[in-house]
Amino acid sequence: MAAISTYRPAAKPRLKPSSSVVSRRPSPCALALRSSLLGSRIPVNLSAAWTPLNGPPGRVRVGWRPVVASQHSFDIVIVGAGIIGLTIARQLLLESDLSVAVVDKAVPCSGASGAGQGFIWMASKTPGSDIWELALRSHQLWESLAENLHNQGLNPQEVLGWKKTGSLLFGKTVEESALLERRVEQLSEAGVEAKFLSSHELLLEEPALFVDKESGAALLPNDCQLDAHRTVAYIEEGNRQFVSQGRYAEFYHDPVISLLRSGKNGEVEAVLTSKSTFYCKKAVVIAAGCWTGSLMRELDIGVHVPIKPRKGHLLVLENFDQIRLNHGLMEVGYVSHQQIKQHSAAGLCNDEEMLSISMTATTDTMGNLVLGSSRQFVGFSTEADASIIDSIWKRVQEFFPKLREMNLVEIGKDRKVRIGLRPYMPDGKPVIGTVPGLSNVFLASGHEGSGLSLALGTAEMVADMVMGNQGKVDFAPFAVEGRVADG
Repeated sequence: MAAISTYRPAAKPRLKPSSSVVSRRPSPCALALRSSLLGSRIPVNLSAAWTPLNGPPGRVRVGWRPVVASQHSFDIVIVGAGIIGLTIARQLLLESDLSVAVVDKAVPCSGASGAGQGFIWMASKTPGSDIWELALRSHQLWESLAENLHNQGLNPQEVLGWKKTGSLLFGKTVEESALLERRVEQLSEAGVEAKFLSSHELLLEEPALFVDKESGAALLPNDCQLDAHRTVAYIEEGNRQFVSQGRYAEFYHDPVISLLRSGKNGEVEAVLTSKSTFYCKKAVVIAAGCWTGSLMRELDIGVHVPIKPRKGHLLVLENFDQIRLNHGLMEVGYVSHQQIKQHSAAGLCNDEEMLSISMTATTDTMGNLVLGSSRQFVGFSTEADASIIDSIWKRVQEFFPKLREMNLVEIGKDRKVRIGLRPYMPDGKPVIGTVPGLSNVFLASGHEGSGLSLALGTAEMVADMVMGNQGKVDFAPFAVEGRVADG
């Protein structure tokens, strides 16, 4: 089966119905399209959002020319210009008349999402889990966005790097295949299209994959992937449509130093950065990814958020044509991980440096083979580790016989490494909601490796919280209360 790169609408899985309907106020854009899920108007002057800018074909530069404003007072100040922060800004701009400023110590796509594989997957989510409804809602919103682009005569692959490749979660043993059969049953009962593949069917779908008689896989044909850089550029350009109305500005390379509180009611009234002070009339949203935990400590507001960086390596083989992939692939062990102990210089095992390697593989929109992946806790280090890249390559070779004939030295200059720091929360769920004791400060972080996948659902949730609307998804599982500590 050939990989599918053109847009094709998917059947909508079942989502719990909302008990209320919130009226929407469309933004005054001359040319707009209506979203069947968002019920909002979306600007479509998108050419600058995906045209390559002084870089390799197909790659865009984001945040290279931020839109600033002379005013330093906004309704909402968002700290963090990653995929979460920018989509929250987008949602607030589309769904209200509020003004929004985005502040970041760096530029967009310089964190976890920009270094990832871009999976928008339900395959790795479990029906009935706390995160299920948010993942399902977000998946629907991404589908709707691609559909809107398609209906306007635009190519979602060019604009977003959108590919409906489908996902294959596969196992090598009888036990893993049985687990995948049960997962397919769960997903199907929840309304998500899924199919179990026998070893023979799996080989037909992915001829390059090593398959024996005990192998099996879960196929989700409607799972997708995006190019994070193209997608962020599109979102950023859409946000900039509101600059002329005085409702949007970006302030990059400007680290946040502190939050300034009112002497009257104790609410935060401004965000102090290294270069300026930004006054917020309504709310502050902290969406700083893996830096959220350390930032909250530095701000000294009496709340400890246990978000910390979880480092990941990806190996990218540029313009690689030695094997052909028809889907995004992930071994079922990605959830539990293959554990490899890292040893310190003293020869002692440090649990914080425990490394896990699991095989993931996909081909991106530029024809690059993207292989992974690793997970480890080593602080904020973004240095590439050659031994980890070697471990990823060896793990990948177990699954693709043709790659066993090659070594990384031969690939040479066509080999690249991506390093990202995932925002890890110990309980495995993002933290989304108001900070205890600070009713106008909202957190939106801790998505670990699912930031891109959960971005639109998170943005909708935060916007509903800020505007006092009832959510489409239950807020409770993601509440800050009870998941952070005082002090």
